[in-house]
Amino acid sequence: MAARGGRRGSRLPSALERARLETTERPRAWAPDVAAQAGLPASAGLGPATYFADLAAPHGRRHVRVCTATACFAARGGRHVREAEDALGVRAGDVDAQGHTSLQPVHCLGYCYASPAALDGDTPCTGHDLAEQLSGRLRPRAPAVPAEDTTGEPVLLAGVVGGAPGWEVWPRAVRGLEPGAVRQEVAASGLRGRGGAGFPVAAKWAAVVGSSEPVVVANGDEGDPGSYADRLLMEEDPERVLEGLALACYAVGARHAVVLVRSEYPRASARMEHAVQRAVRDGHLAADAHEADPHGRCPYIEIVLGAGSYVAGEETALIARLEGARGSARPRPPYPTDRGLWGAPTVVNNVETLAAVPWIVRHGGAAYARRGVPDETGTKLVCLSERFARPGAYEVELGTPVSEVVTRYGSGLKGGRDLAALQIGGPLGGFLAADALDVPLTSAALADHGAALGHAGMVAFDADTDPRELLCHLWEFAADESCGACSPCRVGTSRGLEWARGGSPPDGAYERLAGLLREASLCAFGRRVPAAVRSLARACAPELAGWDR
Repeated sequence: MAARGGRRGSRLPSALERARLETTERPRAWAPDVAAQAGLPASAGLGPATYFADLAAPHGRRHVRVCTATACFAARGGRHVREAEDALGVRAGDVDAQGHTSLQPVHCLGYCYASPAALDGDTPCTGHDLAEQLSGRLRPRAPAVPAEDTTGEPVLLAGVVGGAPGWEVWPRAVRGLEPGAVRQEVAASGLRGRGGAGFPVAAKWAAVVGSSEPVVVANGDEGDPGSYADRLLMEEDPERVLEGLALACYAVGARHAVVLVRSEYPRASARMEHAVQRAVRDGHLAADAHEADPHGRCPYIEIVLGAGSYVAGEETALIARLEGARGSARPRPPYPTDRGLWGAPTVVNNVETLAAVPWIVRHGGAAYARRGVPDETGTKLVCLSERFARPGAYEVELGTPVSEVVTRYGSGLKGGRDLAALQIGGPLGGFLAADALDVPLTSAALADHGAALGHAGMVAFDADTDPRELLCHLWEFAADESCGACSPCRVGTSRGLEWARGGSPPDGAYERLAGLLREASLCAFGRRVPAAVRSLARACAPELAGWDR
């Protein structure tokens, strides 16, 4: 593996991406040569090139990515994909005979509030007339993310809707606070990771303090269909994200940090790159690793693009991606805080998590802890999908009832349609029935109802959605995005998809398979699949009888 062959593997991702742009051939025709030029075996190039969707998919001179994720599915029942195929004259997953146009199906482009969506090169197109935009009959259209604070004092949206500039906290912190004081405020705040796992941030930071050359990674690989909070923050307030990342570096003594941004977010990566350049000019960040302060007072931050993989958002898979390997989950222990990127102790924090740190350091951990609920403090960005009357990103206090988010902030569904089911926390988060929304927006409360908070994206389904098609959609996502590192998930998701497409309720064999997925999968992806299916079956009973096991 490139990741085990020394840092030569770090050159692979960008080299493979450059090679992909120069050819319409499949990876076997070019990936081995790329690896050889880096002094690595052919397998080091073929591994990631055949794993990551952006590298493995056929590419024409015009490359279009069409979203097939949950919010886009809910908007048109998946019909927009066939319409895009007709408009472009090419099947999804293929390139035309002339090598001119290719169409790649992807899972989420972060335009869930304006679904369905596609990226024509780096140009976004959204809306029910998507096919007309792709055919050139209409101009591309992509509205900005509607964002609103509901708390009265935004933490995460302080710059987006409050106009608060970034980098105000950082100079005072490095001059007037010791790293331990920053960690103490974050510990007092009770801040937990906002990427889905909900691990206490201060505990993760403490695990690398005193280590030699720790690294901090900002996870911007927001892959949960239905969520676009990280995209919003990176595009509209990248300075706050970078300031939070710099404070994390200072708190743990890291001179080097990496931000991994999804390739499906080209504008976000460009905005983050420009924000880094401005911060270097202003003296907040180092221009390169050699100039970085060894104690994190002026860290070096680099921006790296993902390459199309949902599981690569899991922290060990993300590290594998950064090292030039396949983005598959790795067994733990060792944990990244012990042995992470290139063997260094590594802290991985989600973008939204880091965006909360400047407010905490400025106002104090106790002030943040008074918000939300005692065991799950603070605020959260909740993203509502296109089916809502008022889709957009809302900053709410944790503990806010889901029903309030749906009816008060989202104003129910468009056209006064009835809600059939609500997906929360991404495809593997879970589903709530329309009459089961009186639950607080917390990880613990949602878990009691068979769902998960995750990124807190909410995708609404109305009566036009066939529950059986939605079940197949869920299993298709699981089978497509399984990294294949463990057989319970690799085989189990494929078998579940076969049963779902068969149309008949599963027998006892499915119950055994679900148990295997829950107990033996390597990471949370496989372990969450049965729970997501079960919650969907309960929300859509009796149509999905037999799947609630």
